[in-house]
Amino acid sequence: MMRPRPIAAVLVIVAALAGPVSVVRAQARDGVPTPITSIACTSCAEWNAPQAPVRLFGNTYFVGPHGLSAILVTSPQGHALVDAALPQSAPLIAAHIRALGFRLEDVKIIAFSHVHYDHAGGVAELQRLTGAAVVASPIAAQAMRAGASGPDDPQFGELPPISALRTVRELVDGEVVRVGPLALTVHFTPGHTPGGTSWSWRACEGAVCRDIVYADSQSPISAERFRFTDNATYPAALADFARGLATLEQLPCDILLTPHPDASGLWQRVAKRESGDANALVDARACMEFVAAARRRVAERVAKEQAAR
Repeated sequence: MMRPRPIAAVLVIVAALAGPVSVVRAQARDGVPTPITSIACTSCAEWNAPQAPVRLFGNTYFVGPHGLSAILVTSPQGHALVDAALPQSAPLIAAHIRALGFRLEDVKIIAFSHVHYDHAGGVAELQRLTGAAVVASPIAAQAMRAGASGPDDPQFGELPPISALRTVRELVDGEVVRVGPLALTVHFTPGHTPGGTSWSWRACEGAVCRDIVYADSQSPISAERFRFTDNATYPAALADFARGLATLEQLPCDILLTPHPDASGLWQRVAKRESGDANALVDARACMEFVAAARRRVAERVAKEQAAR
């Protein structure tokens, strides 16, 4: 069920914390850490609203709930999944993969943007269902093994835990993760979190190929007392934002995707395509506009912090 929603601009980042949360855990067995099966928060029900899977371009599909991205990239030799939404999103994502005619056990890699409950919350369950390897930046891998972000996360103290994983393969910036003919390139883009990661790959429909960028969140959201301008736990935050945005600015980018689909106007673009605009998802300016908007938000946050001194 597709429900386009108007937004003030195409490139709007979700800029509010989810508010009070509650966590539901499954029953522990044989000393194994109890998996988290559901998280309730102010935005969770809206984020997890039903959404039919959508073929975006070529071998690339949206398989998440309406408000949180989960992107399946497929090949005859196996598939990659990028982001896994909430813990309670995992059954929905699995059902979408099956509905598209793909087997869960053919998902060989699970990657994600950053270790927050709304993007990595479903990773553990989807790993259990698929047997896939989970890959992450070293900082994100450490948080995934712990089941929680560390004190260097700007939102530390206001984030619920996620299910911990025993095994996460650590990535190198610029590495190409391969599954058969698939080649997904890793781009470390920290700032929103110190372990934030963006992804890029090329998808084709016949002779037409497009560069797809899955850009991690680039918004300076934080817990109440965190300051990006002088924080001892994450002193490199502003430099990391600058470095990550410079990376995104330089990537070949025909189709922009983001962890929150509304942040890149996905549903508006899909609706236009369904109305007859075959190239509605393609916008060579999208990544540049995304970067420009993020830089403005970071600058506004810095100015606000400086004014409060």
